[in-house]
Amino acid sequence: MEAVALVTLLVALEYFYLAIMVGKVRTETGISAPAIVGNEKFERVFRVQQNTLEQLVIFFPSLWIFAYYLSAEIAAALGVVFLIGRIMYARGYVADPGRRAPGFIIGSLATLALLLGGMTGAFLEWL
Repeated sequence: MEAVALVTLLVALEYFYLAIMVGKVRTETGISAPAIVGNEKFERVFRVQQNTLEQLVIFFPSLWIFAYYLSAEIAAALGVVFLIGRIMYARGYVADPGRRAPGFIIGSLATLALLLGGMTGAFLEWL
């Protein structure tokens, strides 16, 4: 489970970095809170952070439930795939929103595997 804990912290660190980037770009572009529109660069960085937050709501419980019922090692590996996918998504989206799809797909497939695996493991344990 140590690997799952480490992956959890790495993903949380990635999200923390994204939050810092939103603040940094907000300052650079002069977009004062609570505004979230008015500069394309800011809007891209903000959307990356918000989309990542939306993904974390599904990812974190799925990661830990999968690890508990099926395999901590596989859960950690899928967590790393998710992390890499989110990095690709962020880089692609900030450069050109049309380039966000590969990272989104990779991260989403990792989350889907964790979600379905966790559900299967929990269901089988329940039986």
